[in-house]
Amino acid sequence: MNNLELMSEVEAAISVCQKCPLSETRNKTVPGEGNIHSPVVFIGEGPGAEEDETGRPFVGKAGRLFEEILKAVSFSRDDIYITNVVKCRPPNNRNPMQDEMNLCSSFLFSQLQIINPYLIVTLGAVPLSFLLDKKNIRITSMRGQLIPYKEKTMLFPMFHPSYLLRNPSKAKGSPKFFTWQDIQEVKRIYEQHRQ
Repeated sequence: MNNLELMSEVEAAISVCQKCPLSETRNKTVPGEGNIHSPVVFIGEGPGAEEDETGRPFVGKAGRLFEEILKAVSFSRDDIYITNVVKCRPPNNRNPMQDEMNLCSSFLFSQLQIINPYLIVTLGAVPLSFLLDKKNIRITSMRGQLIPYKEKTMLFPMFHPSYLLRNPSKAKGSPKFFTWQDIQEVKRIYEQHRQ
């Protein structure tokens, strides 16, 4: 079975999943999308309202800002893979709970195994905390660092686009200022490792 078929199987399993209560309130599952041969995977925490309607990750207000961030370094959504820790929308856009993430994690880990990225960009503290299995992570102190993860895979934390919407300043030292630096580093690593 090739990687495309393997990913289709994972997506099919996600579409019928009822492991946790999030499945009871979803409209659509949001497995993820993009280039499964990319050396870079972006991971958010969970789908929001527009993602729940469309079945696509990062298409709401934060998603539109995310696309602008990608375009700023000549990235397109087709260059990378984008997913979330949980594949169904938490009610009222709250953060996913630990048990929800744990129950959904087999899907994320299957996706990562299929793609085998060099770099996992975690958007916000939730996916970083989940992958490192550490509580009380402060994204402000960890963003922009290359963190060894597994074998030849590195983590690279960035601010979540929704955080940037709440902090619109582009002044030196602002979250948007750092995001510009961070996405340039992601692009550099991508160019180094793409096949």
